[in-house]
Amino acid sequence: MDRRAFLGAVAAALVLGARPARAQETEDQGTASHRLGPARTFRFEDLVRRARRMAAETYTPPARPAEALLRKITYEELSRVKFRPDRALFADGGGVYPAGFFLRGKFSPDPVRIFAVTGDSAREVLYSPAYFDIPEDSLIRQMPEDAGFAGFRLQESRFRDDWRSQDWIAFLGASYFRAIGALGQYGLSARGIAVDTAMPVPEEFPQFREFYIAPATREDEPVLVHALLDGPGVTGAYRFAIRRTEGVVMDVDARVFPRRDIGQLGLAPLTSMFWYAEYGRGRSLDWRPEVHDSDGLAMWTGTGERIWRPLNNPPATTTSVFTDDNPRGFGLLQRDRDFGHFLDGVHYERRPSLWVEPLSAWGKGSVRCVEIPTDDEIHDNIVAFWTPAEPARRGGTHALRYRLHWLADEPYPAANIARTVATRLGRGGEPGKPRPEGVYKFVVEFAGGPLTGLPEKAKLEPVITAARGTTSYVFTERIPGTERLRCQFDLTAEGKAPVELRLFLRLGQHAATETWLYQFHPEG
Repeated sequence: MDRRAFLGAVAAALVLGARPARAQETEDQGTASHRLGPARTFRFEDLVRRARRMAAETYTPPARPAEALLRKITYEELSRVKFRPDRALFADGGGVYPAGFFLRGKFSPDPVRIFAVTGDSAREVLYSPAYFDIPEDSLIRQMPEDAGFAGFRLQESRFRDDWRSQDWIAFLGASYFRAIGALGQYGLSARGIAVDTAMPVPEEFPQFREFYIAPATREDEPVLVHALLDGPGVTGAYRFAIRRTEGVVMDVDARVFPRRDIGQLGLAPLTSMFWYAEYGRGRSLDWRPEVHDSDGLAMWTGTGERIWRPLNNPPATTTSVFTDDNPRGFGLLQRDRDFGHFLDGVHYERRPSLWVEPLSAWGKGSVRCVEIPTDDEIHDNIVAFWTPAEPARRGGTHALRYRLHWLADEPYPAANIARTVATRLGRGGEPGKPRPEGVYKFVVEFAGGPLTGLPEKAKLEPVITAARGTTSYVFTERIPGTERLRCQFDLTAEGKAPVELRLFLRLGQHAATETWLYQFHPEG
């Protein structure tokens, strides 16, 4: 599935147009700007009970009004249509962050229901073409009155002059959502759930079928978004408390109810793109030095160990499993912030890092990283998530609370250890001598923590483990003109099977760096 095209193309197509509203009221109910359905009582606890009840019922796929027409509404067709920001929900008051809507089309065919919440009352926002500037010859003018929306986005505070052209979070497609980070750029996505990702059975993509939006009345208050999840194998109720901070911070309360036994249930899933970095780039693959939304999986384990696992573009789909007990956090990060390493106007160097912080005891389970081969940047080929040790059984319940930090860096960096800042691969052996066959060189660079101001004579001991093969030619050295240290070693390993590598630098009796993990594919 081309996840990147599915999410990115539609989102890019519906650019907000800062045009004055010329709406006319089409229904008695509502305000001069919106068509609203009748009021109904709404509480999160009711949504939870409803999701639990649905899990005991047979799954019913969502109806797709005008399905034949939707297949003709391509990216190009959507790009001709502009949402009218002055028609956004809460644009005329009642909330700080106006909510705009996405149109359905070929790549987002399923309708979602969107409700405006005030206190314990909710009213549905009914579809109307008056929300959009639509060309006279557009196929979208043929959409029926019950066409519905594909999703929504939140604009910047309406007290900002640029709010009409700047959004900061979007929910669009299945259970996907994205937010900008501290550098003002969209990048990787999160999901409500991941079901059977990279398993022998087809992956399932449950959908957020309904959204209930309670606006923030002040800029320091969260927007509350409630969502009903529904799919063939699972249902759920979600509560997002979303704050616009330096980046975006979201507190998530998730209740998940399997309809069937699920082979692999992925909670708090993150989805990103990795083509190649300073390693893994073949000759003439592309003109840019690096192309990725994220360059590593970071983990802070329940025992306190800090781990950095550089991402791969593997020769075959690979799932790596990192067993843990009550993890303190994990995330897909973009550590490389040097424009010269990308040289691309899409600004990969500004892409957000996304960190998952458990707010409840998650118990035993594993962080899993799925890496899918790709030959281009249009595919989101990286998925990371938490899988509980307890199997996901029909009739069960999985409840967890966590916080998502969309920032430039992880929110709780370790001050007492150095971090990995580069991973480099090459031919093994010594410069000026014949290079041996089947020997690979690894160079890992560390910076920060105790390495800052470290005396030249200080002895750092490399601690290296290879799951198979042998290591040799090991040494560390300071990179001239910097306070970075590089550790390099050669690996000799026969065959094409992956090799799991582990490295950290020890100063005295203590780790001076985070633990570098890497899965090396000799055939790659």
